[in-house]
Amino acid sequence: MREVDALREELDELDALLETLSVEDWERPTPFKAWTPWDVVAHLHLSDRQSVLALEDPELFRQAAAALGAALRSGTSLQEYTREQLATLDAPALRDAWRDAATRLCSLLDARGPRDRIPWFGPDMGVRMFTTARQMETWAHAQDLYDLLGRPRVYSDRLENIAVIGVKTFGWTFTNRKLPVPEVAPYVRLRAPSGATWEWNPPSAEERIEGDAAEFCHVVTQGRNVADTALEVVGEVATRWMAIAQCFAGAPSDPPAPGTRTGAAG
Repeated sequence: MREVDALREELDELDALLETLSVEDWERPTPFKAWTPWDVVAHLHLSDRQSVLALEDPELFRQAAAALGAALRSGTSLQEYTREQLATLDAPALRDAWRDAATRLCSLLDARGPRDRIPWFGPDMGVRMFTTARQMETWAHAQDLYDLLGRPRVYSDRLENIAVIGVKTFGWTFTNRKLPVPEVAPYVRLRAPSGATWEWNPPSAEERIEGDAAEFCHVVTQGRNVADTALEVVGEVATRWMAIAQCFAGAPSDPPAPGTRTGAAG
């Protein structure tokens, strides 16, 4: 499945970046909620472990999901919960454990049909979308490390998967905030890293978003405020969407304030 190949490439890129971290880097706060690289990788690892569980033993996964939900409702933060679960792992051991679980996850996903359903937090997900969601989260959190290190990033056309999630979650962005979903989604026209053009929704001069695909992906994953991009955003609906765009599950989250996460976007 093409989506699994893209996920594997995302994992390889992040692993290569982790190889360059010093011991001190692992405990430096990133621009994402002041999480350290250890927190970022631990979060990805815990999610990948839960993903493996969902594929191998759905009932055990539901138990694990219930335990996480209870902890969060009691006031424990996700960062605190993750640190409790993985407290015995130092940075090298965490990196190895993350890579092993992520590799296993890719093999399990590759063995499933793209339309199979996987239990997850909230509604079940199709394998294809589930795989792309894991790619999206890996890509987005890798940016936390690029920003911490002040390094530019080289993008590839596997970004298309993330852009698709960004477009498909237009309605979710509003529903998640208990806001009315606009009747018509804006036209989206993006320039891919290869120079290709990606388009979604009917062309419109009144409601549209045009520009660099990587910048669009940064906005919908909330790694950048749209004000810190060169995206051309036209129309009231497009403007409202880009101000709160959220392509990931969970409670409503706000993007970084303008000027606070500009990084070396490359």
